[in-house]
Amino acid sequence: QPQLVESGGGSVQAGKSLTLSCLASGYIFRNCGMGWYRQVSGKEREFITSITNAGQTYYSDSVKGRFTISQDENKNRVYLQLNSLKTEDTAVYQCVAELNILCSKTFPPTYNYWGRGTQVTVSS
Repeated sequence: QPQLVESGGGSVQAGKSLTLSCLASGYIFRNCGMGWYRQVSGKEREFITSITNAGQTYYSDSVKGRFTISQDENKNRVYLQLNSLKTEDTAVYQCVAELNILCSKTFPPTYNYWGRGTQVTVSS
């Protein structure tokens, strides 16, 4: 059974940077793509970025120009570079992956694996 494990969360001051990482491990037949959601306590989960196995990326307006998603050669590890952090970026960041024989054609994709999340706290 595949698993997603995030790392790299923490506490930083506004304007600083953090890098999150997510590794998909276990038996993976096909990785269609990965992404990140974030959730502020008491608010709806927000889909912020994704990358397909072909390298196509998506960014929500809230993070465009500040965050960058990338993946390693085997596509099973993604990184999220968070620059110019704001206090409103404080949230639990969850990694997601679509690991399927057939990849969905919806957007956002039908992610079927979720990490446990990592906390990012940005102070003023």
